[in-house]
Amino acid sequence: MLTPELQQKPVTIGFREFVALMALMQSLVALSIDAMLPALTEIGKELGASQANDSQLIVSFLFLGLAFGQGIYGPLSDTTGRKPSLYLGFALFLAGGLLCLFSTDLKVMLAGRFLQGLGLAAPRCVIVAIVRDQYEGPQMARVMSFVMTIFIFVPAIAPTLGQGILMVAHWRAIFAALLACGLITLVWLATRLPETLPLERRIPFSLTRIKNAIREVCSHRVSIGYTISLGLISSAFLGYLSSAQQIFQKQYQLGTLFPLYFAVLALCIGGASFANGRLVMRFGMQSLSRWSKRISTVLSLLFFLYVLSVGGLPPLWTLMAYMMVTLFCFGIMYGNLNAMAMEPLGHIAGVGAAVMGALSTLISVPCGILIGLSYNGTVIPVISGFTISGILIVIVMHWIESAPEKRIMDSDSSE
Repeated sequence: MLTPELQQKPVTIGFREFVALMALMQSLVALSIDAMLPALTEIGKELGASQANDSQLIVSFLFLGLAFGQGIYGPLSDTTGRKPSLYLGFALFLAGGLLCLFSTDLKVMLAGRFLQGLGLAAPRCVIVAIVRDQYEGPQMARVMSFVMTIFIFVPAIAPTLGQGILMVAHWRAIFAALLACGLITLVWLATRLPETLPLERRIPFSLTRIKNAIREVCSHRVSIGYTISLGLISSAFLGYLSSAQQIFQKQYQLGTLFPLYFAVLALCIGGASFANGRLVMRFGMQSLSRWSKRISTVLSLLFFLYVLSVGGLPPLWTLMAYMMVTLFCFGIMYGNLNAMAMEPLGHIAGVGAAVMGALSTLISVPCGILIGLSYNGTVIPVISGFTISGILIVIVMHWIESAPEKRIMDSDSSE
């Protein structure tokens, strides 16, 4: 049930435009990652990467910037409002894009990617707070699922866009295209979205307040537990994302067909997010998340044993079938875990979203890098990542649900 405070001043743009703008800002992260994938090998060779796996760092360093950046924008958005924080993030993203565009070695490229990630942390973090300003509980999960549905279509087409650019231009043109997308999004944000955090709900900047808020988030079993679960999901996904180009283009020798196979898997996540937006009001966040984690974990364990039995080189169709089901389950869980982690944090939505995002990303980045750099010409490292993360998610979510004081979120009434 929405509180009067949340109902008093909804965004004045239409619901569809609101969801589309949130999705576009969120999609800049995916576009900045996935459009690069077909070009990773070429970029690594031109910029002097010493080992083939080093090219994966072009993806990983953006995530590293995301992890550090999210600790900045949440508290800032609680103090200055949501839009000024987004403006700062876009400025850093555009500066990082220029650095990448004119880079001459891998170190400069990685510095630019880190700066891009630092900037993209703003929409990644503040979008959750903007939605939380307007909605709560299953309603928030529904909005986030629709945002994720649109967002996930971007990774479905981004590698194809990157591949298309490579066919007619240098890989640097990909960064030029990202700069153009960033500018278009910034103009849309500045001219159409009203500020969602009114003056009376803003909180003066205080290091003590931030420290207390972080303590509150980290001591709340529901918030910290679901945040850790999000980090574990992202760990497995980042490991897959970092290795996808090598697995499909090199191991399975798909060449320019790689974007097509990547798109199929991305659409599975998008389809899951869309389905979740339709189902969450009927079945509840916990029930959907619970069944998704069970199915994905059992399937991952069985497929891991199968992969070991075939020497880490399963037929392509079996890998695709496994990944489609697993990523569909992850898509169901992602929006729900975000909403459930934010449920107790409405009064500190900005810093709460920041701590959630920073902590989950700090969990996922080192684990994802480890999985990616472990690539050895087989899918064993990637499938191991999904299996281990699934088992750990089961343990963490059991710990959350075993709390006697836990509020049962599925009892929230539907609007």
